[in-house]
Amino acid sequence: MTQNVSHEEYFILQRMIDGDESAFKYFFDTYYDDLCNFVNGYLKDEVLSEDIVQNIFVYLWERKDSLPANCSIKSYLYTASKNKSLNQLRNQKNKNKIEHDIFARFSLPSAENADLFIEFEELKKIISSAIDCLPPKCRSVYELSRNEGMTNKEISEKLGITIKTVENQITIAIKRMKAFLQPYYDKLFIFFILVHFF
Repeated sequence: MTQNVSHEEYFILQRMIDGDESAFKYFFDTYYDDLCNFVNGYLKDEVLSEDIVQNIFVYLWERKDSLPANCSIKSYLYTASKNKSLNQLRNQKNKNKIEHDIFARFSLPSAENADLFIEFEELKKIISSAIDCLPPKCRSVYELSRNEGMTNKEISEKLGITIKTVENQITIAIKRMKAFLQPYYDKLFIFFILVHFF
């Protein structure tokens, strides 16, 4: 056991590794609020910060068996939160650049851009068709997440399903939609759509 891990945390960790959900809840209750504030310090977005922290806890539970016996859960969670926050900021920066480049080109009046606008409208209809083809529960979860901006926890409470089920349904939705959209990936504006939907 390392000096950074208290005796109490060490024994609670062993219980969690053995599958004790109450031990996992102890860590969740102890660190959740502080981690949300920590992540929000980077992202300045409370809803997104909560979503990221919830996903980190899901990841922790799913991979509890691989944790070392002397792991400092606090260090683990804060390191994961920092990495996820920096990745999110990096992705946001890339997204902003793509949007800027696309709209800069689109803002120039030309016959080509008129065609691109029509193509974009057609792609939006294709996206709607892809969503309509999802299984009912999968579509409901996806729309609550992407269209209404609800967190996984909020969707879980609204639909009466577990957070894990919410995550699984979103994963299924994205995979199916990507497969549906595969033939259109060579289109210019598909990058714009992917940025907003995925």
